[in-house]
Amino acid sequence: MDIAALSMVLNQAKVQQQVNISLTKTAMNQAQDNSNQFVKMLEQSVQPHLGSNINIKG
Repeated sequence: MDIAALSMVLNQAKVQQQVNISLTKTAMNQAQDNSNQFVKMLEQSVQPHLGSNINIKG
């Protein structure tokens, strides 16, 4: 394999790796945003007065 072909292959591999890293970062950021929204939703749904008393008399 000559130097020019080797250089092209290495550059293509480098670009592919950069694309994969970028996609992974995007997926991680989206997962973080989703988890933050889920936590906010759970915090808003908390009703402290429910479940504090149990009626055990039948």
